[in-house]
Amino acid sequence: MRAAIPVITLDGPGGVGKGTLSRLLAQSLGWHLLDSGAIYRALAYAAREQGISDQDVHALVDMARILPLHFQGDAGQTRVFLAGEPIDEVIRQPEIGEMASRLAVHPPVRAALLERQRAFRAAPGLIADGRDMGTVVFPDAPLKVFLTASVEERAKRRLNQLNEQGVNASLSAVKTEIAARDERDRQRSVAPLQPAADARVLDTSGQAVSETLSVLNGWIKDTFEEE
Repeated sequence: MRAAIPVITLDGPGGVGKGTLSRLLAQSLGWHLLDSGAIYRALAYAAREQGISDQDVHALVDMARILPLHFQGDAGQTRVFLAGEPIDEVIRQPEIGEMASRLAVHPPVRAALLERQRAFRAAPGLIADGRDMGTVVFPDAPLKVFLTASVEERAKRRLNQLNEQGVNASLSAVKTEIAARDERDRQRSVAPLQPAADARVLDTSGQAVSETLSVLNGWIKDTFEEE
C-alpha cells in the first residue's frame, strides 16, 4: 500500500541534472525537496574538520547519529547549516564530494543516515534527489525516475559548474573523477547505484533542461492521474 504522502524519486550518477530538475519540480508542485547528497557531503565535511578518516566507520556512525545539521528555506533556495554555520559552498568542493563518496560505501553509515532522509517526507509531497532514493530510502514512491547521460556530457557539465565556482580543472581530470565515483557507487555492497525495478529510465544526453522537464511532467501527470 502506498503511503498517503507521495514521493517522486530522481536517482542517477552525478552530472545528469538531478539537482536542477529536482529543484524545478519541487517548486512547480509546491512540494518539499530532499538533496540527499548534501547530507552525505555535510557528514564528510564534519568528519574532515574533526580529523576523522572516511574509513573509520565507528566514528562516522557516531557522528552521523548526532550530526547538528539542518536545512532552511524552500525548494527555490535551500541553505545547509552545520551547528548553526552555513556550509552551502564548502560542501560543494570536489574534495568533499570525493570523501562523501568514499564514506557512503559503508553500510553502517548509510543505515545511520536513513531515518534522517525519510524524515523529509511531509505533506503535500516530496521530491527526493539521490542515488538510492527509489531502491532503498523510498521504495514505495509512486514515481521513480533514473536519469543517465554519457560520461563525456556529464564531465562537461561538471566542469562548467566548477568553472562557475572559480575552481580550475581539466576535462580529463573531471572525467577520471566521475568514472571512479561511478564505479564506487555501482560496486558498493549496500544500495548500489542502479535503477529500481519499476523505475522509468531517461537519458538526458543532448537534452535541454526544458526538454527533460517536459518528459518528467508528462510522467507525473500519468502517474498521479492514474491514482
